[in-house]
Amino acid sequence: MTGSSGGCTILHVDMDAFYASVMTRDRPDLRDQPVIVGGGQRGVVLSANYLARRSGVRSGMPGTRARRLCPQATVVSPDYDAFSTVSTSVMEVFRRVTPLVQAVSMDEAFLDIGGAVRRLGSPVEIAESIRATVADEQGITCSVGVAACIGVAKIASRRAKPDGVVVVPASETSSFLHPLPVEELWGVGEKTAEQLHRLGLRTVADIAHTPLVTLQRAIGTAAGTQFHRLSWGEDPRVVTARRSAEEEPDKSIGADETFGRDTDDPEVILRELLRLSAKVGARMRTAGVAGRTVTIKVRFADFTTITRTRTRAEATDVTREIHETATVLFRGLGLQRARIRLVGVRVEGLAPRGTVSRQLALDDRDHGWAEADQAVDRAVTRFGPAAVQPASLLHRGAGRSTGRSSVA
Repeated sequence: MTGSSGGCTILHVDMDAFYASVMTRDRPDLRDQPVIVGGGQRGVVLSANYLARRSGVRSGMPGTRARRLCPQATVVSPDYDAFSTVSTSVMEVFRRVTPLVQAVSMDEAFLDIGGAVRRLGSPVEIAESIRATVADEQGITCSVGVAACIGVAKIASRRAKPDGVVVVPASETSSFLHPLPVEELWGVGEKTAEQLHRLGLRTVADIAHTPLVTLQRAIGTAAGTQFHRLSWGEDPRVVTARRSAEEEPDKSIGADETFGRDTDDPEVILRELLRLSAKVGARMRTAGVAGRTVTIKVRFADFTTITRTRTRAEATDVTREIHETATVLFRGLGLQRARIRLVGVRVEGLAPRGTVSRQLALDDRDHGWAEADQAVDRAVTRFGPAAVQPASLLHRGAGRSTGRSSVA
């Protein structure tokens, strides 16, 4: 439905296959090929482009299953720094239109453009302008839903995919919603959908024409009221300016790695903790932050996961100090050849590096590991990530899959 946009001032903008699009935008050889992001060896799929999705590949799916469904797909490793950079740039495109941008995640946001219509044109014109700007500046596409309220705008953007705009005029909200399956309503997950189906409610129209009291009795007062209102396009929520977690100052920086094979070799695990500590330390120095609290994560072969945390006396961004603390935490587990699937390192309680003082001990040198890290960072920036690394990482016995680094 792409007619008049009268009364529609809420936009939901959703990037199309965001992670896959970012990873392939500079790879023309992959433009017409199915692509899976993540899922290497024993990892899970982070994203897939639309060609891979046609074979049934979905995010969160084990990589082995995804490759069985789409054996011709190209599997690429995720680049979280690139995702964050593109996401920040896209959000700034939105904020040129209106300050009322509510980031929902790295790749989607709601915009209230009520104050921008007079300046920039109709809602449809604004939506098309946003799509063109994102495509021009970032080389990826997005889909836009235009409606009178948040819930309908989100449904409309799904209907617009990929690379389109769907407008739901306020006067046509009911006729747009009612033929849709109940799963389209905000908040209707798998279990709720099963409840509604058992009641014989399969479309939004079924919910809309069910007496409110009957709905409340069947699925609860709050849920019954919410779904009944949404089925008529009544949504009291408003767009509130909010940045995504990726745009907020970092609260923690971490990285984890899934081994190619479960391992019970402590030397292999300690080497991986060193590699992860180096990655975390480098990202902290790039962000200009330091932290006192170091956490390790250990996931065993049966998927049981534990964490251990220690707070240092002083904040640090030094790889050696992060690794020393991680090593102490791991050795403190006292594992007796338990087979391990994944390990992770995270530093929390971050603060700007310039606000953190460092007390030298009497036997400390004026220049030491911190300066060595900075020299390594400069070499890596100039010559690439393999230019300088700890000697113990040059020969590793256990293969590993593509790991996941995160900022939260």
